[in-house]
Amino acid sequence: MRTSVITLHGEAAEVALGEAQAVLAMVQDDERRGRLADLIAAVGDGEIADEDAEALTELLELGLQTGRLRAVYGPGGEQAALRLFRKLPRGKELDASAREVSDALSSLVGKPLESARIQSTGPGAFLVSLSVDGLELSVRLDRQGARLTSVGL
Repeated sequence: MRTSVITLHGEAAEVALGEAQAVLAMVQDDERRGRLADLIAAVGDGEIADEDAEALTELLELGLQTGRLRAVYGPGGEQAALRLFRKLPRGKELDASAREVSDALSSLVGKPLESARIQSTGPGAFLVSLSVDGLELSVRLDRQGARLTSVGL
């Protein structure tokens, strides 16, 4: 049973197909090769769902994070891949977490900033702490997105 189907066309389909084929040519693991072959077939059909969406998410995340998509497909290809990523479940989760934090931060607009601090909490992970008008707000930024970790008086 399909939970959601994403239609692929144009440059996004070209990037997805190109990346899946490039990785398939290098992968030795039979299970991974099977997942990539299924993804290639789904891209060819113009629709992605379920396990194929997971495989595509992995490819796009890696390509976007490393800069490979921009290097191979140019800025337009990178933007097409980013738009496609945002339609996938993982991209939707990241957008939702960013919106939630933005909503919380918008409540601070116009209030005097008392202090601001950023801490590294691990590789690629940061904690941003703001003190505004007697309120303390902490936001964690990492690969899982932006999350409000604490709000206090």
